[in-house]
Amino acid sequence: MSSMPGGSPLLRVVAALAAAPLVAQQPAGAWDSVARALGRSGPAGGETYRATFPRTDLQVSVSGVRIAPTLALTSWAAFAGSPDSADVMGDLVLAEGEVADVVAALLDGGLEVTAIHHHLLGESPRVLYVHYHGHGRGVVLATRLRMVLARTATPLEPGLPGAAPRTPNGAPRATLDTAAIFETLGVRGRLVSDVAQFGIATSGSRVTLAGRPVPLALGMATALNLQPLSASRALATGDFVLSAERVAPVIQALTAAGIHVTALHNHLVGEEPRAYFVHFWGDGEPVALARGLRAALDAAR
Repeated sequence: MSSMPGGSPLLRVVAALAAAPLVAQQPAGAWDSVARALGRSGPAGGETYRATFPRTDLQVSVSGVRIAPTLALTSWAAFAGSPDSADVMGDLVLAEGEVADVVAALLDGGLEVTAIHHHLLGESPRVLYVHYHGHGRGVVLATRLRMVLARTATPLEPGLPGAAPRTPNGAPRATLDTAAIFETLGVRGRLVSDVAQFGIATSGSRVTLAGRPVPLALGMATALNLQPLSASRALATGDFVLSAERVAPVIQALTAAGIHVTALHNHLVGEEPRAYFVHFWGDGEPVALARGLRAALDAAR
């Protein structure tokens, strides 16, 4: 992947905000017990700790196209604060039949359910997303979350992230021209399997909950994901994190670019100021999708 040009002053500021820590740095290995409780190996240090659980067991398609777990089907948990007094937030990707058990298990574990909704439209089978929040000792929260995940068919053992669907002979369908996409968006992302992922601070990213700042890693960064289908076709999905006054301009920018808005809702309860999440779905030429997303990013400031 080639280096990205400097980009506009706005997006350089956005990228800097995305990298700015909102909580104190923790010593190396501070989150080791949390990682172990979730079935992950250490060392786990840093200001936050995040674990992912791709739903590689689910075979989900939109308009006949199978979507990769790393595009839109990955459950996650992120911890911030300190191991003795941590906030945990996350998002569980669930089959419809798993929702009731998971909600009951979260509540039994002392965790708050903060949202239940769809992020996609027209997927088969139907998938729901349950957002949650908890506060307490990190290892206790992690142990309870592991018990919640065990109530689902989520693969719990760590392994390779879910890759994009492959051709019958095992060859990748396509790879993205990441240099062109990074340049168009004005920010660098990362590749997870074949999916390009971006996390960017936008107008709704700076909130507090019970007086504590919520770090970007706890779901407050705008997420953009692109999955290649061929050299001339990709899927794009994710969500913009927005202040109230930026919701309409972002929806207008996405719609003008032919990118469908699939949901508008909240993920948290009681945050200040209120943050709104606009989810989207795009299917088209990769750089054209990136141009549309860039216009929405500009509107999200």
